[in-house]
Amino acid sequence: MYRIARATGQVSERRRQATHPPRIRPELVAHGPSEVWSWDITALKGPVKGIWYKCYVILDIFSRYVTGWLVAAAEDAVVAKDFLADAVARNRCEPHTIHADRGGAMVSKPVSELLTDLGVLRSHSRPRTSNDNPYSEAQFKTMKYVPDFPDQFGSLADARAFCEGFFLSYNHEHRHSGIGMHTPASVHFGTAEQIHLQRQVTLNRAYAAHPERFARRPRPPALPEVAWINQPIEQQQPRRH
Repeated sequence: MYRIARATGQVSERRRQATHPPRIRPELVAHGPSEVWSWDITALKGPVKGIWYKCYVILDIFSRYVTGWLVAAAEDAVVAKDFLADAVARNRCEPHTIHADRGGAMVSKPVSELLTDLGVLRSHSRPRTSNDNPYSEAQFKTMKYVPDFPDQFGSLADARAFCEGFFLSYNHEHRHSGIGMHTPASVHFGTAEQIHLQRQVTLNRAYAAHPERFARRPRPPALPEVAWINQPIEQQQPRRH
């Protein structure tokens, strides 16, 4: 019977199955600070097995400036909502879009209602696509690969104390290769251009004094002009053959 049914195509699923439309590839572009933010939550190992603290971090994708961070005992939608509201209030300027993955807190009703009330657009990564949230992922890697990052934290207070020192240094001392070796705070608050000009003056003096030391006239790393999550197809340059 099964051979006959298979020959006539009668052994496949005949019930109506639920279908899901394909997730849209997020394409976000920022030409300056406070246009697009990215946020995520990472786990920090606690003092004993099974204890994990949750570190909430939100940053500006153009300047890489961390506009808000929080270490809590657990991931919670209401905590996430208050965290985002506080970051927006302290920035004194709502971003155009806030991007996140599809974690429980990110897609929760309290967070969705907050962003709707603020008039901020929501953007989410596609399922199982870490490249859709590269800035947050890279920032977490930077934090966890610093030499003094501990194997585990003795308490919630210890985790908060570490993050306070790290994010202060990250914003105001860390020279980021993605933004022309400036600090995130310098790019975010508009002092990077003046520093860039001062660097060029210093390089010009060095070149004038010892031109034989240089293969060409030196220039400082360029300032960022645009940042994106998944470069829009229409902005991609055609390959040269």
